Amino acid sequence: MKILQSKYLFFILLLTTLTGCYSHRAVGLLQERDNLPQYEKVEYEPYRIRVNDEIIYRLITMDETLAKAIAANNSSSSLNDANSYRVYSDGTIDLPFLAPIKVEGLTIAQAQDTVQAHFRAIIPDAQIKLSLYNKTFTIIGDINSGVFPIYKDKLTIYQALAMSGDLMNQGDRKHVRIIRPKETGDPEVLEFDIRTNTLIDSKYYYIYPNDVIYVSRSKGSFYKVASYSGFLSLITSSLALLVSVLNYAIPY
Repeated sequence: MKILQSKYLFFILLLTTLTGCYSHRAVGLLQERDNLPQYEKVEYEPYRIRVNDEIIYRLITMDETLAKAIAANNSSSSLNDANSYRVYSDGTIDLPFLAPIKVEGLTIAQAQDTVQAHFRAIIPDAQIKLSLYNKTFTIIGDINSGVFPIYKDKLTIYQALAMSGDLMNQGDRKHVRIIRPKETGDPEVLEFDIRTNTLIDSKYYYIYPNDVIYVSRSKGSFYKVASYSGFLSLITSSLALLVSVLNYAIPY
């Protein structure tokens, strides 16, 4: 019977040894450690319009006749509710009363100036407010997946993940990936360790429209518990199970 008890005790000890909690080194952000990847700072590159992007705009002018005529085609005076115009395969958009305008490869600010210049050929005081309609990114993997809006310029990876409810403890922080479409060819896959503080202002720091963020499950997460309270609960329940088994196995 002592041999049986020893086997059960060995099993419990093995279980508690294999099981651990998530440490700050494993899941903490903005860590300053030499053994973490060190990423170089790069200058921020504004998003450039691509084929199949959707553009929306609003015209401001004192010419009420033309303004009403264009607004009728645009359906709304609100930038957020206006009709969107797709960028065709030749890189142009078709706007009411204008010839096709080449916008592929331009930043939003450059496209706004270009469209405004075309409108001023027929409306001298025209002012244009232009924006990208499809300003969204996607999160998939071991996280709260979904499609989320890019609500501001220079949205960071931390803000993007916070919109989905942040990373789960079992998420693999060493190999976070961003799948980023390119103008030509296959999408670019950017892989990085999100724990290092040198991530700030690196090429992995900002999220662009149509990005897909993928977080896989950490390989060792099966043996982890979320907190020390969970760890103690596991030990307590294991010991209770051992006592029940011993009481059943040992005759009185």
